[in-house]
Amino acid sequence: MQNGEQKEEIKFEEALKKLEEIVDVIERGELSLEETIEKFEEGIRLCKICKRKLEEAEMKIEELKDEI
Repeated sequence: MQNGEQKEEIKFEEALKKLEEIVDVIERGELSLEETIEKFEEGIRLCKICKRKLEEAEMKIEELKDEI
């Protein structure tokens, strides 16, 4: 399993928590430019994971509503 695939396996709540931590670190402004860019890239990956998981949850909810 590749690193990107591993990140896909984390739970929504875990990804969101890590994303919030990254935002806090970046907002402090104590990182070098290179470190900031690395954190930003990681944040973008986590954001995509959260978005995908929310979309999946929304689709599941719609499917369940259709069964009623």
